[in-house]
Amino acid sequence: MKAFVHEFGQLKIKGMEVPTASDGEVVVALRTAGLNRRDLYIPNRRGDEAGALILGSDGAGVIEAIGEGVTNVSVGDEVMINPALRWNENSVAPPKEFDILGMPDNGTFAEKIVLSAEQVERKPEYLTWEEAGVVALAGLTGYRALFTKGKLQAGETVFIPGAGSGVATYLISFAKNIGARVIVTSRSEDKRRQALALGADIALDTNEDWGLALAEETIDLVIDSVGRATFNRSLDILKKGGRIVVFGATTEDTVDLDLRNFFYSQFQLLGSTMGSREELREMIAHIEKYETRPVLDKVFDLQDAAEAFRYLEESKNFGKIALRINAN
Repeated sequence: MKAFVHEFGQLKIKGMEVPTASDGEVVVALRTAGLNRRDLYIPNRRGDEAGALILGSDGAGVIEAIGEGVTNVSVGDEVMINPALRWNENSVAPPKEFDILGMPDNGTFAEKIVLSAEQVERKPEYLTWEEAGVVALAGLTGYRALFTKGKLQAGETVFIPGAGSGVATYLISFAKNIGARVIVTSRSEDKRRQALALGADIALDTNEDWGLALAEETIDLVIDSVGRATFNRSLDILKKGGRIVVFGATTEDTVDLDLRNFFYSQFQLLGSTMGSREELREMIAHIEKYETRPVLDKVFDLQDAAEAFRYLEESKNFGKIALRINAN
């Protein structure tokens, strides 16, 4: 089968062995897969000496074969892949056995994938294949950060630095679904415009004076994945006693923190990563209730996966990027 792999320091299309299902496993014929920033970082983490690994965490397709003991799905079922491996019930932190699909396990940038039957969920009927293939990782990450950790409620205001990422677009949609107020930032005028069209109430230029621009606003919650470039700027506009949830760091990982200001302000700092199967199912129920569709920026064919990587690396996208794999 055709797959997009990282092998000995190179990214390339390669013929890989067709997988088969063992006990408790399923083979999914993938229709689409979704790119995530995690995919960009894996080659550097693996180095130049590692053999072929199929990249990719997100995907959707049709059950092609099932192993002994599988009862939750049947051949022909349309499913989404849950990329959060071995994390079933909601908990304050992932269990020790937790991994994310796509390293060290072979991922979704291939015509087929074999994995535990526990890692597939029913595809919402109203979603296209391209949409279904980009939901799980970013949608789950956003859902846990916003609701499980951030405890966002109707009528509150959430501040999201960086409006264009896949997770950010889900955050905007999810928050507006429940009646919250949403403020985002971006250096790009086009991305600010798109964020407003998606439902954001205010879209600031990243280079603006946030304190001045938001002097009349009360920020209850910050969801940050940028890191050092925005962390302290976000604290400066967060209300006393407010919550800040961090799920990533696309700029530098380390930040300088004024502890005295932090504890006098009674801020609540929370870390978040991905989410459990329980939360994924809650997120799927949420998008079905509100008929929320992913923001799909661009679709590439699998054979053009290297081009898709470059596009994501340059942060050209507003929303998600998909790979089209099997058209029928």
